[in-house]
Parts: sequence; structure tokens; C-alpha cells
Amino acid sequence: QVQLVESGGGLVQAGGSLRLSCAASGRTFSLYTMGWFRQAPGKEREFVTRIRPSGGSTYYADSVKGRFTISRDNAKNTVYLQMNSLKPEDTAVYYCAVGDIGVSFRRPEEYRYWGQGTQVTVSS
Repeated sequence: QVQLVESGGGLVQAGGSLRLSCAASGRTFSLYTMGWFRQAPGKEREFVTRIRPSGGSTYYADSVKGRFTISRDNAKNTVYLQMNSLKPEDTAVYYCAVGDIGVSFRRPEEYRYWGQGTQVTVSS
């Protein structure tokens, strides 16, 4: 069992920045792909970004490319999401997740454990 705890969400004006953190329990954190998803009210959960176990490969949704950066510190069992140039449409609950069996790791079904989510609200 892996437990994930997200933090760093909040209210920010458009154009501002936030840094989300996701701390994971367990000694095998470094073996898994980690992902960030988000879900806005009335919408389905959508992929934001993912990072491979070594941290050497990342992938971003087109909507956040160039503005968001995912990183991980395997020594601290933590994955980060730096969000810059935030827009009102980035408003959502953001979730981190531990990858399970998958290929692209861009679908929720490819993740096994999820955090409780952290709210990000961007005002215009």
C-alpha cells in the first residue's frame, strides 16, 4: 500500500505561480512512474503530466506544455509540479498518482494509488 499526500494548492491570480508537492510513503517510490491529473467541476479527470522513475523522461498535456514542470526527488519520495503563468482554466483539484501497469501513463487506468487532491484556484 502506498499513501500519497499532496500539498501546495491555493488561490492565485492569473499569471501567478504555484508549486505542488506530493509525498509518498513506501520504500519503492523510485521504481514507479508518477503522474499528475486534474479535475474541474463537472468535468472528467484529465492528464496533466507524468515522469518516469529515473526522472529522465517527462510528458505534458498540450494545455500545460511550456508552463508546468514536473520533477521528482527519489531520496525524499516526493514529486513536484511547478506551475507558472497560471490561467483561470487551470482551476481544478490536482491529484498525484503512482503508476501501475501501463504504456503511455496518460490514462487514469494506468495508475494504482491516488492522493486526496489539492485545490488550485486561479482568479482572472
